[in-house]
Amino acid sequence: MMNKIKSAIPSFITSLGLFSGSLACVFAIDGQLGWAGLFILIAAVFDFLDGIAARALRAISTFGKELDSLADVISFGIAPGLILFTLLEYSLFKTNQPIQTIEGKWYEWLILFSAFLIPIFGALRLAKFNIAENQTNTFKGLPIPANAILWASFGLMLEFQDHQELLKLLFTTKNLVFLAVVISGLMVSDIPMFSFKMKGIRWKGNWFRYVFLGITIILLVVLKVLALPVIILAYILFSILLYLLKIDF
Repeated sequence: MMNKIKSAIPSFITSLGLFSGSLACVFAIDGQLGWAGLFILIAAVFDFLDGIAARALRAISTFGKELDSLADVISFGIAPGLILFTLLEYSLFKTNQPIQTIEGKWYEWLILFSAFLIPIFGALRLAKFNIAENQTNTFKGLPIPANAILWASFGLMLEFQDHQELLKLLFTTKNLVFLAVVISGLMVSDIPMFSFKMKGIRWKGNWFRYVFLGITIILLVVLKVLALPVIILAYILFSILLYLLKIDF
């Protein structure tokens, strides 16, 4: 009985993440992008905890892996895609509205539908990850949670009135579509990116993780919520730099 309970705990945590991701979808559709971003971050926390629980309880299973991927498609694919869809609505029409009332030209609909590159390429990225055998300490392509945190941060940034002029410059239609294409491409690319799974607690073999953690803390203290997209950019660039310098990670 206890073994069944222990084996169910990681899946229960994954389900909480899925619930959070589903709420993020509802809020994103409703135009409440700050709440959508918050629940994506909560889903990311549960995604981190279910792996820890599975390893600690020795409850790693194929079922858990598949459930985790299905939850990730919702929380880190569809939810950020809907945030992008609403951001594109704002950039094109200056308002969030029910989809059946949108009166856009054919190219405006094409722009809106570019938001669904995020869940499509996110699902492709997860499929590649699930059949790979060498993505424990190194990822091939941008991990889908990093993609989600980026778009979640945009939703959260809209809640801070001090930076509205800056956000108007950043969240233009061209910038959003360009970023969607680049991030989608990065998710299915073969660019090596380091994992945050520690090789013990020693400095050796983990130094770049500690360095990146230090950079992350500094950015969060200085920039607060504005730090989140900068952190994702730093993660991508730092991974590429380590790869070019042929540093083992």
